[in-house]
Amino acid sequence: MTKEEIIQQGQVAYKSSSLLNKNTMHYCPGCSHGVVHKLVAEVIEEMELGDKSVGVSPVGCGVFMYKYLDIDFQEAAHGRAAAVATAIKRVLPNHLVFTYQGDGDAAGIGTNETLHALNRGEGITIIFINNAIYGMTGGQMAPTTLLGQVTATSPYGREPAIHGYPLKLSEMAAMLEGTAYVTRQSVETVAAIKKTKKAIRKAFELSMEHKGSCLVEVVATCSSGWKLPPVKANEWMKENMFPYYPKGDLKDITKVQ
Repeated sequence: MTKEEIIQQGQVAYKSSSLLNKNTMHYCPGCSHGVVHKLVAEVIEEMELGDKSVGVSPVGCGVFMYKYLDIDFQEAAHGRAAAVATAIKRVLPNHLVFTYQGDGDAAGIGTNETLHALNRGEGITIIFINNAIYGMTGGQMAPTTLLGQVTATSPYGREPAIHGYPLKLSEMAAMLEGTAYVTRQSVETVAAIKKTKKAIRKAFELSMEHKGSCLVEVVATCSSGWKLPPVKANEWMKENMFPYYPKGDLKDITKVQ
C-alpha cells in the first residue's frame, strides 16, 4: 500500500526524518534524549536547513548526538557549548546554530558561558535537558537536583543548608535582555511531544531571524540515575519535577504588545 493510499483511507503514515541516521542510539530504555533528537531532526528538515545547521554537543549523555543527526556538528569541552556556539554563529550568521546540553553541563559547569551567551543575544538556541542529575557519570547531584532527592553524592537527600537550592535556569534566562524566547517543556506524552516540537520550531525561527538568544528547557527522566523503571520515572517526574519546574513559556518577545 502506497503512502497516498494510506492517507486516502484516513490512516496516518509515519515517516522518520531523513536527517536521522540509522545508527542505534546508546541511550537507556525510557530516556528522553532520543525523543528530543527526533524532534530536532524533524524541525530542521521541515525548515529546510539541513545544510545550514550546526549543532554543538559538549560532555554529557548527549555527547554523541552527532552520530544520530546528519548535520554539521562541533564538539565542545564540558560546559563550553554556548561559547563555541557563539563563535560559530558570528562566523556563520545565516546558519542555524544550537547547543544540546544537560543540566550538569549548562546549569553547573557551564553556567557562566550559558547565561552570558544568552544575555548577549547571540542568536543561538540552547536545548537544555533537565533530568535533575548527572546521568552520564554515575548519578551525582546536579544543580537542578530537587530538595530531598537522593543521588550518588547526596545519599540522604539534597539539603539546602548544605547544598543550596535547585537552580531554575529558565527563570534566570527569562530576565535577561538578550533572550527572545525561553520555554520549559517535556516529552512524556504525545501532547507534550507536540508542544515541545512547536517550541523548538519557534526558537529556531527566532534564532534565524536574529531576534536574540533562545532557551528550550526539556524536563526529562533518567531511569538509570533515578533507579526507576521508565513508567515509574515518568510518574516521579510528574509528581516531583513539574511542581518545581512548571512547564510553559517564560518569555516570548513575539507576544509582547
